[in-house]
Amino acid sequence: MGQEFIYEDEWLLAVNKPAGILVIPTPRKERHTLTNILNARLENKGVSYRLHPCHRLDRETSGVIIYAKGKGTQKKMMELFRERKVKKTYLALVRGSSLPAQGQINYPILGQSASTRYILVEKRKDFSIIKVMPLTGRTNQIRIHFNRMGWPILGESKYAFRRDFPVKAKRLCLHALDIEFPHPVNGRHMRLEAKLAPDLEDFLEKHP
Repeated sequence: MGQEFIYEDEWLLAVNKPAGILVIPTPRKERHTLTNILNARLENKGVSYRLHPCHRLDRETSGVIIYAKGKGTQKKMMELFRERKVKKTYLALVRGSSLPAQGQINYPILGQSASTRYILVEKRKDFSIIKVMPLTGRTNQIRIHFNRMGWPILGESKYAFRRDFPVKAKRLCLHALDIEFPHPVNGRHMRLEAKLAPDLEDFLEKHP
C-alpha cells in the first residue's frame, strides 16, 4: 500500500492516507485497515509499541492522519481534539460554481451542533475547489453540510446520487490537507501537510 510518511518523532507518526482504505475495522471486522497494516510492519521490525489512531478519516477520504505511539500519547492527543485545540483543513471539490467566496455552515447533526467554515479557492466549469475548516467534529460533517447546502462533494454516493453529477469522479473528492496542533508532549506548535492525492491531481488536470 502506497501511503506516504509525513512526520515521525518519539511519540507521534503521521501518514498520508490513500483513499479506499479504512483507518480501523468497522463492525464487519475488516482486517485490511491502515492501522493493521502499519502495526504489522512494526511487528515485523520487532518494535514493542503499537500505533493508535488519534482521529478518523472516511474510507474514501485521503490525507493526513496522526497516530500515537502508545495509549498514553493517544489519550493526550484526543484530549486536544476534545478541547478544540486541533485545526484541520480539507480540500474538497464540490458540485456547482455559485458558491460565495467564503462562508460558514451551521447545521446540527444527530441533534448536536455542527459548524463548518469554507473558503473558495477556484471555480471551474461544473464544480468548485474549496478549502474546508470544520469547527466541530461530527461524523461525516463535511459531507452532510455541503450536501445540505446543495453543493455535494464530487463522487458523493452516500448523501447524494453520484449519477446526477455533471462531472463524474471515481471517488469522494475530499482530502485532509493539513492539521495544526500543540504537540501533546512538548507543546511545540505542529503543522503537518499531506500532498494532494495523485488521483485528485489527475482529476484536476483533466477538468481545467
